[in-house]
Amino acid sequence: MKQEYSLAHLTVLGCPPPEMTYIAARAGYDYVSIRPIYMGLPGEPDYSLAEKPQMLRQFKRALASTGVRVHDIELARVYEGLHPTKYLPAMEVAAEVGAKAVLSSIWGGEREFYLEKFGEICDLARPFGLTVDLEYVPIATVNNLAMAVDVLRAVDRPNAGLMIDTHHLHRARDNPADLDGLPREWFHFAQLCDAPAEIPAERAEMIRIMREGRLYAGEGGIDVAGILAHIPPCVYSIELPNKELHEEMGYAEHATRCLETLKAYLAEHPAERGAREKRRPARTTTGARRSAATT
Repeated sequence: MKQEYSLAHLTVLGCPPPEMTYIAARAGYDYVSIRPIYMGLPGEPDYSLAEKPQMLRQFKRALASTGVRVHDIELARVYEGLHPTKYLPAMEVAAEVGAKAVLSSIWGGEREFYLEKFGEICDLARPFGLTVDLEYVPIATVNNLAMAVDVLRAVDRPNAGLMIDTHHLHRARDNPADLDGLPREWFHFAQLCDAPAEIPAERAEMIRIMREGRLYAGEGGIDVAGILAHIPPCVYSIELPNKELHEEMGYAEHATRCLETLKAYLAEHPAERGAREKRRPARTTTGARRSAATT
């Protein structure tokens, strides 16, 4: 099976979706992963395609002319005061451009609240044929694998999935082997990058590296291949923001090097990648998922 790759928007966040699509095509990516849900973070561009019809038209033209596809949209966050219907316009755009998934993460509220809201996001996305893939983030409310698994088992939605980011798994100090017993149908894509091995003690430094200091695969201290050995075959989305590198060489060259270095790294670690096939458990039923122990 041919490995497919997506260019995550955070890697080239200064590029609107049309521009990043042309960059992805020239670099050899199969997909783009776009951010049409504006979060209002400092310095973050607004790519709300549902509210920008001209940009949406340009994006569709870029997709049609390059053959690049849309893999996922982000970020459908769960936070206190959220009304999940606010994500409906972005979901409609996602379906319109052929996306497969919505990336979500949980940033606030008690367990009962965030389970309810994540379940509602899944229910809203399902008619559009979209999965909702939960990403745990070490600085968020749901910040490790065990908590993410608890959410997925509790909401028990057929279109819910688990998105593993190699940076976050390492920073959360999770054991990649704990992925082995999880339902294989949860895994639709993974986000890949490297980073320094040392885990920052300060939240601000954690955020800085996460947003602008990630590294090419093999150039940091994360055992990317060791993590992938426990993830079933899926799309690899490269999320590798690095302010210094993109300022030095430009977004296009940075995106190209992201893909080239990852492919070279994976070619050097074939044994680790192949090992996952030997440990794939049988596909589980919903009832089995309910009765299985939480990781």
